[in-house]
Amino acid sequence: MAGATAVVLVVEAAVLGFVHLVLGRTTENQSMSIAGGDPDVMSKATYALGAGMAVFLLACAVFLVVAAARDRAPGAFARVLLVSAAVTHGLLGALVVGLVGWGAFAVMMLILCLLVLSLTLYAAKGASGAGEGAGGLGGPAGGSSGPLGGFGGSDGGPGSGLDGGPEVRDTPPGHPLADFGDFGKLGDVKPTSP
Repeated sequence: MAGATAVVLVVEAAVLGFVHLVLGRTTENQSMSIAGGDPDVMSKATYALGAGMAVFLLACAVFLVVAAARDRAPGAFARVLLVSAAVTHGLLGALVVGLVGWGAFAVMMLILCLLVLSLTLYAAKGASGAGEGAGGLGGPAGGSSGPLGGFGGSDGGPGSGLDGGPEVRDTPPGHPLADFGDFGKLGDVKPTSP
């Protein structure tokens, strides 16, 4: 999933870079301006915006390729970058509905879904791996076997603590009313009125 998302982001970076290149060239050739702005400044700003968006998307793609190659969740900085990319695509999807149409909205939502899946699937995989690691303490990697799974019988003898400390035993629960003093003793319960 991360590899497929990286490929989609590379294609999107190329398309957005090309679109901004065409817009900047058109603005420069036609001497266009908005609200009396300098056409040269507008064309350069368009080039810079296109380059910035392309670099941002390519950086997200690189982090996704690294995550796919290592088969591990992205690091903290990469997650922040990918979450910001997902939020950006959500906002752009809401904007392009009125400007471009539902087709562009569907493309933005597809990329948003790919980004979210790339983040959540690795998080779910990490959580399941941590659960298996915690449950597997009693196996060969845990250093002991038996019903206590590494928390009971280890180097200190049967039933001793992990560091050779005092023996830990389960105690049966007391009477449910024991905390209420004499009232908790069933034989001592007396009526309050005749």
